[in-house]
Amino acid sequence: MRASRVSPAFLGWDLGDVAVRRIDEINMSPATSQWLLPDATPQHLQTSWLQPAFTDGTTFAMHVHIFAIEANGKRILVDTGIGNDKPRQIPDADNLQTPLLHALTAAGFAPDTVDLVITTHMHVDHVGWNTHLVDNRWTPTFPNARYLTDRREWDYWTAAAETDEEVAQTHRDSLRPIRDNGLYDLLDVPASGIEVADGVRLVPTRGHTPGHLSVRLTGTDRNALISGDSVHHPVQLAHPQISTVGDVDPVEAQNTRHRMLAELAGTDDLLLGTHFAHPTGGRVQRHDSRFRMVPDVPALLAPSQVVGRQQGPGA
Repeated sequence: MRASRVSPAFLGWDLGDVAVRRIDEINMSPATSQWLLPDATPQHLQTSWLQPAFTDGTTFAMHVHIFAIEANGKRILVDTGIGNDKPRQIPDADNLQTPLLHALTAAGFAPDTVDLVITTHMHVDHVGWNTHLVDNRWTPTFPNARYLTDRREWDYWTAAAETDEEVAQTHRDSLRPIRDNGLYDLLDVPASGIEVADGVRLVPTRGHTPGHLSVRLTGTDRNALISGDSVHHPVQLAHPQISTVGDVDPVEAQNTRHRMLAELAGTDDLLLGTHFAHPTGGRVQRHDSRFRMVPDVPALLAPSQVVGRQQGPGA
């Protein structure tokens, strides 16, 4: 069953000198969402604050979207979604044809104006728009950007591609062309993180994958954390022990998730989830011995107008 497409909506959050826009690619089907979270039962979904935004009490609501960040004069993307024309074993992701590049351009992030592309991890739904087809060749979509990832992540999936054809396909069409064009920077990210632009810091959040990163944003008015897949769905706030099918190290992933949520709890910092359905972000609060998210509804932001940059024609 193919997932329905989401109409572009340039919703986001103004943190002060840092603005985050959500650029939608697809809605996940209920079947794929359940497959991703096999341990989540209907009983887990009865948690009252999850309804109606994140579940109807029976099925999950999940998106694939990317975050487009305007930070102190830089245009930055966090992950690149699924991409078009790519053969994938997951039905929701197989050979998509979506207008995501047009949506990015309309939001002020034409492909040739992007400065940085951050890869939180190298699963298929986070690296797909790294490349696009040009004359039947996979070509970097953001040719003037540096692509950033953790060296452990690259090494792990490069090794996995030698024995796993599904991984090898992603490597061929979405990862290797970036490295071959000299655009991937492999970072040795310390436990304290590494600042890659003013107000933008990569922090290690390992477990889901060996080199998984989250992105900490520091604005003059407010801070935010883009969690990548450390948290797939808000049900994992209410039940942090729930793992996902893609967790390479489920125990480490649970520990990372609990630590992340505990650090956010009680602050005004936003948690922004790559797969969270609208409203996508919110403040974390402790709820009994667990956590809950108080939604922070995004506003409609005007297209990015970074001074001194010329926007190309885009898609």
